[in-house]
Amino acid sequence: MNNTKAATILLVEDDDLDVEATRRAFTKAKIANPIVHANNGEEALDVLRGDNGKEKLARPYIILLDLNMPRMNGIEFLEHIRDDEELADSIVFILTTSDAHEDQWAAYKKQVAGYIVKNNVGTDFLKLISLLEHYWKVVELPT
Repeated sequence: MNNTKAATILLVEDDDLDVEATRRAFTKAKIANPIVHANNGEEALDVLRGDNGKEKLARPYIILLDLNMPRMNGIEFLEHIRDDEELADSIVFILTTSDAHEDQWAAYKKQVAGYIVKNNVGTDFLKLISLLEHYWKVVELPT
């Protein structure tokens, strides 16, 4: 494994059922990486920057980002981190219910590492989690 420290997962998701499903999938796949949850883009920015009483998330980390959230949606969140010199190199995977081509296009224009439609994952969710695990074990993440 290239990374000496386990990558933390920042799960930016407003649906509690999806949060729990993701946590269960990590547990079932025996992946012990820490998971930090933020309910929306604003809260995720606070976690990444250490603002508003949130502890700053240490590197390395990977962001799993939903697009359709209140207060600050996923595309708005991507705009903020790509414009922030300290956060611009963050690795982001979109994990959303939106299969709209305009959402995919907008996300890839903001240099996401991948775009995954939750509806298409279905029973293959464990394969998705395994793919992510292999990604952070093989790819050198920014520290």
